[in-house]
Amino acid sequence: MRIEIEGVTLRGLHGVLDHERRDGQLFVFDVALEVDEPAEDDIDATVDYRDVVACVREVSDGTAFQLLESLAAAVADELMRRFPVSGATVRVGKPELELEGGRATVTATR
Repeated sequence: MRIEIEGVTLRGLHGVLDHERRDGQLFVFDVALEVDEPAEDDIDATVDYRDVVACVREVSDGTAFQLLESLAAAVADELMRRFPVSGATVRVGKPELELEGGRATVTATR
């Protein structure tokens, strides 16, 4: 069974540029977890979404990463360590990226 949590939006101090790490910016996380089908209709029989979001926040707040790739990997690794899942995919987007001539969203997935 696959659980997906999309659009977890957090401020973080991640990036290569000094002002990104000093001032912070928004990051959007999409998380997909592979779990066993719950044996009963009870929150204790599965992964609690609130705990997953709290884990994403803890990893993001706990370390300032230069690369989106490193942030996505750290979150995925922690989800695998903390929860009874057989797989975790994390997509991190940086929606406020200023580029020459405009803006873009850049993402990394692990």
